[in-house]
Amino acid sequence: MREIMKPTPLKAKFFSPGTIIVSIFALNGLVFLALRFFYGLGAVTNLDIQHPWGIWIAIDVASGVALAAGGFTTAALGHVIHQERYEVILRPALLTAMLGYTFVAMGVFIDIGRWYYIWHPLVYWNPNSPLFEVGICVMTYLTTLYIEFLPVVTERYIGNLNFKGMLAFLNKPLDSLLRWLDRNLAKSMFVFVILGIVLSTLHQSSLGTLMVIATSKMHPLWHTPILPLLFLLSAIMVGLPMVIFESILASWSFKFEPEMDVLKSLGRITGPLLAVYLGFKLGDMVIRGTFVYLSTIDVNSVMFTIELLFGVIIPMRMFFSEKILSSKLGLFIASTLVVLGVALNRIDNFLVAYNPPYAVRSYFPSFGEISITLGFISMLVLLYRVFVINFPVISKPDKSLMPVSKYNIRGGKQ
Repeated sequence: MREIMKPTPLKAKFFSPGTIIVSIFALNGLVFLALRFFYGLGAVTNLDIQHPWGIWIAIDVASGVALAAGGFTTAALGHVIHQERYEVILRPALLTAMLGYTFVAMGVFIDIGRWYYIWHPLVYWNPNSPLFEVGICVMTYLTTLYIEFLPVVTERYIGNLNFKGMLAFLNKPLDSLLRWLDRNLAKSMFVFVILGIVLSTLHQSSLGTLMVIATSKMHPLWHTPILPLLFLLSAIMVGLPMVIFESILASWSFKFEPEMDVLKSLGRITGPLLAVYLGFKLGDMVIRGTFVYLSTIDVNSVMFTIELLFGVIIPMRMFFSEKILSSKLGLFIASTLVVLGVALNRIDNFLVAYNPPYAVRSYFPSFGEISITLGFISMLVLLYRVFVINFPVISKPDKSLMPVSKYNIRGGKQ
């Protein structure tokens, strides 16, 4: 016998000791963000001609894109492969992806010097540039994510609009609009789901293409012709652990029991995905002979070892353990290692392995850069809390419906 799960707004207060601390980080980030726009990049960053990008690209953009991959991996599971058991995690994964890509776009917006030219790629096309492909795909995919989230909005407000006073005349036309959107989106949503999956595979791999053209500027431990494939595989392998990570964190924050059967099943899929990525990674090192660089103890070899050992090998072993899969804490630790491992991989590729020519000093992020990055992460967490409190995102047992049994009333299996 299993319970009927239904997406529903969570009953919880927005402010708690945790959200107050997170809000402080968010406000601090907004202060430095204002300084960046008023006084330019030089006022809040350590970026210069030798180091044109820093943690805003490595963490806010590159890591953000990878860690938002749960949206298209769960969409593939739930909508394309038609595994209905994963429906309970589709909306939380979609929300995480939507918020993640929103802040990725904001990361690009603040990182370019002339931020008021952010619209240029839409008009001045450069099809020979990997960044052009990434930019167009990210903008299109972000729009697609908002469209995919619209049914959640219509479900929340159809029949529930209650403007009063001077705005009361809007209730009926807005309700009609919501009903029209609900009917038509139901018929065409599969198009946006497929489009989202295709766009994700394109820009996830193209971020790797961007680093391929760096050639000798990158350390050989990371630079490889199959970097686009490795970026795509790493995004796929982190998508499901990110869903597990987010689901368990939300369950602790809002004090409800997560769907352990579903998370356990995601963990079983993650183990082989990590093995595939590790196989390509090690195979590439053997074929190109780059493993010799590990014999030299320096920043590159240490970071590469940490990334591979703690981000892939150890969590892979954990995901193949039935004991770990059955433990909420075990699943959370294994998923956290994968999430941090992929984030470290992007930092390594864009910062550690990248050696700008003629650089006269090394780069380290300023307090302002760190503050804005932490502020973005904090704002994402706060917005996630706002959405799950006000919209039917997280599924909980519906007590108004009878549980479904694997036996029907006549005693036979359904």
